[in-house]
Amino acid sequence: MSDGAEIFTGSFTQQEPIPEDAIEAAIDVMRSGRLHRYNTEDGEVSALEREFAAYTGAKYALAVASGGYAMGAALRAVGIGPGDKVLTNAFTLAPVPGAIAGVGAQPVFVGVTEALTIDLDDLEAKAGEARVLMLSHMRGHLADMDRLMAICDAAGVTVIEDCAHTMGAAWRGQMSGRDGLIGCYSVQTYKHMNAGEGGFLVTDDDDIAARAILLSGSYMLYGRHGTRPPEAAFERAKYLTPNISGRMDNLRAAILRPQLRKLDAQCAAWTARYRVVEAGLRGTPGLTVIERPEEERFVGSSIQFLLGDWPTSAIRDVIARCAGRGVVLKWFGGAEPEGFTSRYDSWHYAPSAPLPKSDRILASILDMRLPLTFSEADCALIARIIRAEVGAVWQGLGQAAR
Repeated sequence: MSDGAEIFTGSFTQQEPIPEDAIEAAIDVMRSGRLHRYNTEDGEVSALEREFAAYTGAKYALAVASGGYAMGAALRAVGIGPGDKVLTNAFTLAPVPGAIAGVGAQPVFVGVTEALTIDLDDLEAKAGEARVLMLSHMRGHLADMDRLMAICDAAGVTVIEDCAHTMGAAWRGQMSGRDGLIGCYSVQTYKHMNAGEGGFLVTDDDDIAARAILLSGSYMLYGRHGTRPPEAAFERAKYLTPNISGRMDNLRAAILRPQLRKLDAQCAAWTARYRVVEAGLRGTPGLTVIERPEEERFVGSSIQFLLGDWPTSAIRDVIARCAGRGVVLKWFGGAEPEGFTSRYDSWHYAPSAPLPKSDRILASILDMRLPLTFSEADCALIARIIRAEVGAVWQGLGQAAR
């Protein structure tokens, strides 16, 4: 970094404040003392479930304690248990294989493409190894959902979608989470709505919805849910489904309902910031921008780019140089897990076969959050810093080669 170089002083972990109307709703719940969802006949959680179902176009929505809990409940609801195998992405975050291992099942990792989506050729080759795909829309990148569903339907594979990074996104106009049998979402602080922690499960299937509600800890109070299947579905499941409590409470639901009403505007604001950074990085020597397909309506709450086939030392140099100017980049290629980053071979509880093509791609991925506390001018500055530091290291690599 040269003297006089631009410095970014914002925080990559600072979210926007909770909206005032959400704060007021939360205060009302606290004043009532009725935080538990079944302490009210038709409280905030039930209302939120109706509203989220309407937003996604799902028949049923279940509000739960976390996105990870939603995935575990989804797996249990489709009958996955000890010894079963579940297909999932090699490029994902630890809660996804964790949910699979949490029900005693074994992940079967499917490769990643340079578009950062699941490798559909590899999926087709492995489709016969499991009856469920836990599809992670990792970092908001949607695969060709038409081809993916055709592969899975032909092989009899049930699709559960992890939409932690794609709430509000769509493929060909179909909301993310609505192609598979079940969609799972997160409202942890760094996701598209912020309750600190929490999640949703959506489905159109009566029996899946009944099992998930019972699993979440409804006891025999399932009639109080905002969206619920017919009594017959509960009769089939209520004596066979364990209570594995993971309910959302009225306080978090109160915080979320006003945010849901503003979600589309928030998603558009993220994507506008993404486009500023993308434009600023495009054409940087040695750096590959991820091209987004026209069929995808994405939410740009983070951005990724590739430093393809760069030496490890050079990638670490870029990260350090950017950090020195206030820009925090995360690397998914590190041999050791760091913060939230990790590779599929980091999870020793989930033995995996080598994936050389994916290893090459994972080794090149740099990742950056784009909180809405950044302005578009901030995003342009961040892009200039990354471009300059990548360029400086790339030039050094060229000189070394000469």
